[in-house]
Parts: sequence; structure tokens; C-alpha cells
Amino acid sequence: MAAPLAQPTEPSATPTVATAKPIHSLVLDTGPLIKNDPPASVLIAKAEKLYTLPNIISEIRDVATRSRVETTLLPFVELRSPRPESLKFIADFAKKTGDYGVLSRPDMEVLALGYELECERNGGDWRLRNTPNQKRLNGRPQQDKPAEEAKEEQAQEEEVQQAVDTEQASESAEQQTDAQSEQHAENSLNDDLQNLGLETSDKNEEQSATPEVSESVEETQDSTPAVQQPEEASEESDDEGWITPSNLKKQQAIDSGANGTNDKAPPKILQAAILTSDYAMQNVALRVNLNLVTPSFSRITYLKTWVLRCHGCFNITKDMNKQFCPKCGQPTLTRTSCSTDQHGNFKIHLKQNFQWNNRGNVFSVPKPVHGSANGRLPKNVGGKNGWGRDLILAEDQKEHVKALDDQRRQRKKDLMDEDFLPGLLTGNRSGAGGKIKVGAGRAVNSRRKR
Repeated sequence: MAAPLAQPTEPSATPTVATAKPIHSLVLDTGPLIKNDPPASVLIAKAEKLYTLPNIISEIRDVATRSRVETTLLPFVELRSPRPESLKFIADFAKKTGDYGVLSRPDMEVLALGYELECERNGGDWRLRNTPNQKRLNGRPQQDKPAEEAKEEQAQEEEVQQAVDTEQASESAEQQTDAQSEQHAENSLNDDLQNLGLETSDKNEEQSATPEVSESVEETQDSTPAVQQPEEASEESDDEGWITPSNLKKQQAIDSGANGTNDKAPPKILQAAILTSDYAMQNVALRVNLNLVTPSFSRITYLKTWVLRCHGCFNITKDMNKQFCPKCGQPTLTRTSCSTDQHGNFKIHLKQNFQWNNRGNVFSVPKPVHGSANGRLPKNVGGKNGWGRDLILAEDQKEHVKALDDQRRQRKKDLMDEDFLPGLLTGNRSGAGGKIKVGAGRAVNSRRKR
């Protein structure tokens, strides 16, 4: 006989808890899209809404990468362009920080879109900065706060006040009990002293009463500090800040930030954030106080990068390809590290005991020599071994312009050309990272091998 089949049981209705995503609105730059870091599935799982610019897709030149972005990520991304007001704010802010020259138009549009979403989600720019040197945030005006927030703040203040009142009442009750115990101890001590006086007055019973009186006095002396011990313990516990049932609500209110001590804590859910790998964009976003996240979705609160600082006029430029100071025009730019923290503070880290290299300035620049009809130059033109020939000392010099044209022409050479020869065979070596040699160089004082 076959066993009867078990009746199907109805599935229990288990409530599904919807977990909130850590980011509501996330603005994507070109770098994470091209590198596919993070993947599209991670982006969708971590952010409620994804935004990017219409011209960001056109910047992807690789056909395979563009097809991957259009098929896997673009259906979940909203294309949106920022308003001109937001773009103007970011452009003015970048000019004040010095990053305007190294930011492209799409970079500023990404920052402007993040600024616009931040203002929309938080109801204004109260948690942002308008200028780079601003010490504090803009702050929300008191009259602009919603009625619900005002009611919540009032309720929290009432709870804190009630907790303080209950703590004061408990302290007063403890003080009354301590006073009563002290009074009782004093009364018992006085009674013992009176009995002691009566017993010592009787000379016939002196020998029999002395041990009992001494024992009673010792007992009273031992009992007196025992009565006073709870008061000392309570004082120590109050000084050390122990959490008791009387001050439990007050400590909970302090930990939750109801009294304003936890205003600077970062929010659990970011209303708007920007995902980019460009250091100039990160510097501007940190100084505006926009939220920045890494591909692993951790917040960026500290940024360290490099700038060029003029040793002569102390001007700072963010363009690392510069060889001449844009302010004084001298080749005195030095590579210096800098940092930006979450409070918008920009700091230059100078080297200790730094000494400027004066190598090459021992000899004066040779005098210019005119040419000849046959094109030959006289001997010792440009000093010994010709070190002063075609010196580049300024950015607008014709030798510098000619060197820039030659460098641009070298980059356009086709490697598959039959007439092309590599630099190893021709001897044309581009040193110093492809930069043009400025000044006499470091080998001006050394003997060259012939």
C-alpha cells in the first residue's frame, strides 16, 4: 500500500525588508565607463538612479567599449545635461582654485550635474561652499527648515529636558537618603558616647565596663566610614560618567545627536555623489564639498596630488606640461605635492631645507654671432663645445616655437612608413619625458667625451 502523499503546506508569509541603497543619485564620468570598473551590476545595486551626460557616450571611441556601454549600462542610465547656472558656478569655482585650465568641457559638466543634483536632493546648497577659502559650509537658514524637522527637533529637545529633569530628581532623592543615613549615624554615635560617660562615672564597674565600651566605640568608628562609603562611590561614579538608569535617556539623546553634537557626522545615505578618477575634478568637488566615491564605493575624504610651484614668484599651476611660469615667465617651476581634505583645505607640502639648483649659471650666456654667406659659423660659437648655441630661455622665443613644431611633427610620424627609422638608429633621442630642453642643462660645467 502506497503511503499517502503529504498535503502541500501554504508558504508562510514572511515580510520582505527592502534594504535602502547607499547612494540615491550617482553621476558617472567617462573613466569608469571605459574601464568597466565597477561593473554595471554593481552600479545598479549600489545606486537608485544613474546619471551621465549625452556627450560622454560620444567620447568613447573604441567600438567594443561603446557597444558594451550601450547594451549593458545605457538602459539603466538617465542622460541629462546641467543648467547654465550650475555650469557657470563650477567654472567660476574652478577659476578660483586654479583647475580651470586643466578641466575640459565634459569634466565641468559632470561636476555641474553633481552640484545640481545635490541642490535638488537636499533642498538647496546649505551643505556646500561658494568659494574655495570659505571656512564653514553655507548652512541652512532657520526659516527655510521644514515644519516636520522643526517638530522633530522640538520633540528631541523635550526628551532631553525630561531626561535631565529625571536625573535631577534622582540625584535629589539620593542626597536626601544620604542625609538621613548621616543623621542616623550621628544619633547612634551620640547615644554611645552618653552611655560611655555614664559607665565611666561608676568606679565600681570600671573594670567590667571598659572592654564593652571600647568594643562599642570601635564598632561605631568602623560603622561610620561604612555609612559614608556610598556617598564617595556615588561621587566617583558621577565624575567618571557611568551610565545609570537615571541618565540613560540623556546618554541616548547625546549619542543620537539630538543636542547638536553629531551634526558633522557623514550621512548614512548619500543623496548625490560623483564617480570619477580625474584628480582635478576630485579637487574641485572636495572643495565644493560634493560627495565623491571610488569604484569600490568608499567615500573620498582626502586627496593628494602634484602641482607645479614657481620658485621665483610662488605661483601655482595645475598644468604639469608647463615649463615656464605663466605669471613671471621664468623656467623656475618645481614639482610639489599638495593635498585637499574633506573640509576643503588646500595645503602645499614644501620640502624641508630646500635649495634651488643653480647648476648652469656659473658662466654667462655667450654673445650671439652673426652668420655668413656660405652658412658656416666661426669656431667657438656658443662657448666651449657649443653649449650656448640655440639656448631656450623664454617661452615666446623663436627657438622654443621651432622646437614645439618639430616635436609635434615627430609625433605625427607613421611607424609603418618605409622611410621611418627609430631613434636608436638615427640618434634622435627625446629625453626628460619628451620635454624641450630649457637653458644650458646640467652638463654645462662638465667635460664632454669626444
